[in-house]
Amino acid sequence: MTLVSVQDCRRAAQVALEGAGVDVEAAQLQTDLLLDAELRGVPSHGFLRLQRIIERIGNGVADARTRGSHHWRSDSFLSVDGQQGLGPVVAQHAAEVAGARARQTGIAVAAISHNNHIGMLAWYAEAIAEAGLVAIILTTSEALVHPFGGSVAQLGTNPIAIGVPTEAGPFVIDLATSLVSMGEIHDHAHRGAKLPEGWALDAEGQPTTDPNAAKYGAIAPFGAAKGYALGLGFELLVTALTGAALGRDVTGTLDAERPSNKGDVFIVIDPLSGQGAALSAYLETVRKTRPMPGFDAVTIPGERGRARKAARLSAGIELADNVWATMQKLRDAALAEKEAP
Repeated sequence: MTLVSVQDCRRAAQVALEGAGVDVEAAQLQTDLLLDAELRGVPSHGFLRLQRIIERIGNGVADARTRGSHHWRSDSFLSVDGQQGLGPVVAQHAAEVAGARARQTGIAVAAISHNNHIGMLAWYAEAIAEAGLVAIILTTSEALVHPFGGSVAQLGTNPIAIGVPTEAGPFVIDLATSLVSMGEIHDHAHRGAKLPEGWALDAEGQPTTDPNAAKYGAIAPFGAAKGYALGLGFELLVTALTGAALGRDVTGTLDAERPSNKGDVFIVIDPLSGQGAALSAYLETVRKTRPMPGFDAVTIPGERGRARKAARLSAGIELADNVWATMQKLRDAALAEKEAP
């Protein structure tokens, strides 16, 4: 592992993206999302994805310029053709438009198709909640998760994020319906670390602790049948609203060659006024719950990530050696191209 300052991480990613043809504002947005994942201790959605983003731009399956095309199907339902744009650029623009409409209508839905990987959902949920709105965000992925009782991947990791404004700040949850994300499998592979038992199956449907074997197998649903049911329900819901591909037909978030055909859904709601204090008081009551043996205290989802972020902003980020080496290589190549006559 290599300790890298936040400033050096940001500059390397920003320069590499601009070198790939991304404009300054979009490069900042994409960099901020990757950086925030690293700061919060979610490397599966951090800088290990930078090279693939740049490769997708180079291969013509990610458009570095578009923010997507919008069509209002009704006063509160926005259909977005992402036009294979950069995931966070298209998604953030759609979320802002939906948020503005929700303040008028009470609720707005943005259903996004043909968009690249949008990264850590909590990043959007927190921003929406900070603006005083409620967010429910869903997205799908390639078939990476085996059904409960099955041995072959058939559905996506299909995460959900919820953001709720409170007087003390946003309450945010972000969790996949799989036991882990495929990004976590790749992160273990980058670090040369074994997987915990029960995380994944290999290509033959056998349990494995080898992250490289797990890449070609399947991840377990969280909570056995419950996670499977939620993941399947979210897959059907997102596809019903976006027209996205299903299951093993989904492509484009884990490779550098094929267009992305998964779906993203942002539901933005203008909440009842005057509830922030009550919500904050309730969260404080939960925190004060007497802990079980083996626990120091009860925490609220998202608090550990925020604490990591505060510490790493000053101390720096520990990156896998090969991830930092790749970032430097991409940065240096972009600088050399810029300086070439």
